[in-house]
Amino acid sequence: MLHRKSRLSRRAFTVTALSALVASGGAMAAGSAMAGGKDHHHRRRATREMRGVWIATVANRDWPSKQGLTADEQRAELIAHLDAAAEARLNTVVFQVRPTADALWPSPYEPWSQVLTGTQGEDPGWDPLGTAVEEAHARDLQLHAWFNPYRVANHTDLTKLAASHPAREHEDWVVTYGGKLYYNPGLPEVREFVRKAMLDAVEKYEIDAVHFDDYFYPYPVAGQTFDDDEAYDRHGSGFSVRADWRRDNIDKLVRETAAGIREIRPTTEFGISPFGVWRNAGTDPLGSDTRGGVQTYDDLYADTRKWVREGWIDYICPQLYWNIGFAAADYAKLVPWWSEVARGSRTKLYVGEALYKAGDPAQPAAWQEPAELSRHLTLAKEHAEVCGHMYFAAKDLATDRIGAMARVVADHYTQPAIPPR
Repeated sequence: MLHRKSRLSRRAFTVTALSALVASGGAMAAGSAMAGGKDHHHRRRATREMRGVWIATVANRDWPSKQGLTADEQRAELIAHLDAAAEARLNTVVFQVRPTADALWPSPYEPWSQVLTGTQGEDPGWDPLGTAVEEAHARDLQLHAWFNPYRVANHTDLTKLAASHPAREHEDWVVTYGGKLYYNPGLPEVREFVRKAMLDAVEKYEIDAVHFDDYFYPYPVAGQTFDDDEAYDRHGSGFSVRADWRRDNIDKLVRETAAGIREIRPTTEFGISPFGVWRNAGTDPLGSDTRGGVQTYDDLYADTRKWVREGWIDYICPQLYWNIGFAAADYAKLVPWWSEVARGSRTKLYVGEALYKAGDPAQPAAWQEPAELSRHLTLAKEHAEVCGHMYFAAKDLATDRIGAMARVVADHYTQPAIPPR
């Protein structure tokens, strides 16, 4: 199992990282198209700013490029993503290590992920998370380990899961919904299990943060019901409204995960990247000037605003995957709304950016303009609460179809930056 050979104090790590960036960054970037031809002999002092990129492994979205590659091929592809992040002067990678109730490290609780070998439970012959931690830190990148708490499978056949999969042993934990399998968040034993399975990685590796995305209760599917009647009957006493009970279940997961991280590794942060709309103002006067679509409070039973206001998490990174001027959910209106939510709290605010939309012909005209993302960062700088950005996702960083990320780097990332603490 791979670990860092020594653990620097946060202060020492900051000094070391900055020194390395200043010493090596000029040589690295001098020949880079992204460097924008800047003079690297007159570097300003690095600022503190999140510059992150997600590496999605579910369905082999970003990595590995396909199932069944050799260990050396998988490792080489992973390192290439880390190198691309460093080349773009990013400072954080968010690596998906538990995509479907399985693991990208040798877990005693869950099987090896199918995305590696093509067969769930088959040992890939190396340790992706351990390697990612070591290689990210060697490049002065933070490594945030990204977990999906409740998704079990993107199909409905339990027999397709590894024979050792806990969902096969505990079929009563599983709900079929929308063509997928989920663990039932309403069962205390489920919450305890997924928490234990995720915290195993915190115990074994010096990860810089635990990261959840936007999946709690599943996104609603028209005409279908998430069948948690029995769990509600058994555990919902005190809640006359099932939605309140569901939100309480997710609140407990967040609080208990945060407490577990603090107990095991106090220097590791806990961050969540939810869907970008908490509630619409038409539903709740505290909500954002948005309309239609998903509301995390009502549809995913995730009270994301509460988690920030209560200080339960170290950072929040709402997925503001819309362009400036988009009628139903305007980036220019959501950034101020989230800034107000974060103001006065202990929770840092980052903004999730839709790099994957840039140059996609299926997207609105704004996303065909290379400067759209750069304009997002310019706008966000008007709000002191915004402490940086994360980009979805690694494959799109590598291809950069229309040069949108190159424009971000040239306009905003000419100097190195250290992640906020």
